Amino acid sequence: MGILASLYSGISGLAANGNAMSVIGNNIANNNTVGFKSGRTLFSDLLSSNVSGSGGTSQVGRGVSLSSIDNILSQGTFENTESNTDLAIEGEGFFVVKEPLTNVDLFTRAGSFAFDESGFLTTPEGYKVQGYALAADGSVAGDLTEIQVDTQSLSAPRATENITLNTNLDADANYRGPFDITDPVSTSNYASSVAVYDSLGNDHLVTMYFSKMDPATNPLQWEFTATIDGSEVGAPAGPLNVGSGTLTFDADGNLLTTVPASPSSTPGVLAWSNNSDPNQQFNFNFATTQFSSESVVIGQSQDGYTTGSVAKLTIDNEGNVLGNFSNGLPKQLFRVALAKFSNPGGLIKEGSNMYSSSQASGEAVVGTVGSGIGKIFTNALEMSNVDLAGEFVKMITTQRGFQASSKIITSTDEMLSELINLKR
Repeated sequence: MGILASLYSGISGLAANGNAMSVIGNNIANNNTVGFKSGRTLFSDLLSSNVSGSGGTSQVGRGVSLSSIDNILSQGTFENTESNTDLAIEGEGFFVVKEPLTNVDLFTRAGSFAFDESGFLTTPEGYKVQGYALAADGSVAGDLTEIQVDTQSLSAPRATENITLNTNLDADANYRGPFDITDPVSTSNYASSVAVYDSLGNDHLVTMYFSKMDPATNPLQWEFTATIDGSEVGAPAGPLNVGSGTLTFDADGNLLTTVPASPSSTPGVLAWSNNSDPNQQFNFNFATTQFSSESVVIGQSQDGYTTGSVAKLTIDNEGNVLGNFSNGLPKQLFRVALAKFSNPGGLIKEGSNMYSSSQASGEAVVGTVGSGIGKIFTNALEMSNVDLAGEFVKMITTQRGFQASSKIITSTDEMLSELINLKR
């Protein structure tokens, strides 16, 4: 009975080491698979048999069995890419995706995503990435959902409310006489224009004229006059005064006061002839100096914009899906979700770099970057965590284990032959 038992011990060794070689081969084959996590085999001995001897009862082993195949979820290295929809996770998190046919949530570390023709953020196999829609203020609005961007939608326009002018006015400029709206070029020292927008997104040109006041009566003072084309508000064509005041500088050329203190356009004058909001007003913000150098615009800006369509979609390191619109306005649309598990080693491999949850892994805890689940890096992919050197060493020891197990069988066969030959 003991000799026959050794045969089965050898067979168990062949089976266990054969399975171990399969795991090693799978690891090596997936050395370049994005987000792949290697596995390892754990062996355990089989229940021993009790035998009686002169020294009492002893135990004889019955061989080896495959105890488990564990997923090694250590962090893989990052590879930089040129695609800004490629994402890599640092930490314990997983991306949440939905299988298109069964509508089941799966989990992956492979972040090679792209937007398809319908605006869905998907994996190469068509699994739809999950996330949260964002409100206008960037806060999460609603439950977990598929990330889909309507690339045909338009962003709403915004009427200009503030105009900021950063200029220098030449302290050595000559006084040219009182400003005359009918001849603004000849009666001003300098002019600057900026496009503004009404509530419907139409643009209009506002020209600001600066005129040095008589130094004999108004030293270190300039007059400013904002104008538009009168025909745009139903008035005669030509410059129309929509707001004016004075700027006073100190002896060092710094802006001291403005009159009025909070200059703005004249109420009711911006009733554009295109059915936009007739009550539009904008404030004038001056970051102006009077130094002895040429009058120049250092910078000017306004806070309005026209309508825009999605020109480019990107993802930032917070996991926010950004729609960069043709009007230059970036808008946060979605935030990529991340999931973690109390026992990620209990996840079940589903192929295509996907995992599903199980009782062993526990239920997924879903959140976003900043909730302790992990960090996201854009323009990067997490590579396989396979250690090739270690796998080749395991391959050698496993091969030797398989050979040794086969020797058990051949040696036992020789012993059985000798036993049978006793009858001769």
